[in-house]
Amino acid sequence: MIKPLYSNIVVAVTGSDASILAAKYAIIMAKAFRCRVSAVYVIDTATIRQLTLSKIFIQEESLEYERSLELNGERYLTFVEELAHAKGIKIERVIRRGAVYTEILSAADERKADLILLGGWEKDRSARDIISHSHREIMINAKCSVLLVKEPNIDQLYKQV
Repeated sequence: MIKPLYSNIVVAVTGSDASILAAKYAIIMAKAFRCRVSAVYVIDTATIRQLTLSKIFIQEESLEYERSLELNGERYLTFVEELAHAKGIKIERVIRRGAVYTEILSAADERKADLILLGGWEKDRSARDIISHSHREIMINAKCSVLLVKEPNIDQLYKQV
C-alpha cells in the first residue's frame, strides 16, 4: 500500500493576509487528505535581540515588543483555529521563540512534516521583498516539500469545503 502523500502539514502563520490564506489552504488539504495540521507562529526574538544589541531598542522596549508579538501570535492562532473548527478540522497551535526560519524548520522536523506551507506575497510588495529571507531559508533547508501558497481562489475553495 502506498503511503499517503501528506499526513503532517506545518503552516507558518505570521498574521499577514498571505499566511492566513496559507492556513485556509492547509485546512482544505486537511479535509482532502485527512492529515494533521500544525499552525506555527514564531516570536522573532532573534531580530529583537539584534535591535537591542544595535541600541535601536532599549531592554524595556524589547520586552514590551516581544510581549506584543506574543499577544498577536495568540490572536492569529486563535483565528486560524476558529477557521479550522468551522470546517470540522482540529489544528495544533504552536508558538515558538527564536529565528523564524529556524523555528519553522524545527517544528516541521519535530512533527515529521511532509509539507510546509508558506504564504505567498501581496501584490503591493516591492520586487526585492518578494521572497523574504525566512522563506528563502525554509525553502533551501527544509527536509520536506515546501509549498508557497498563491492560489487566487482560496477563499472560495475554503467556503466550499
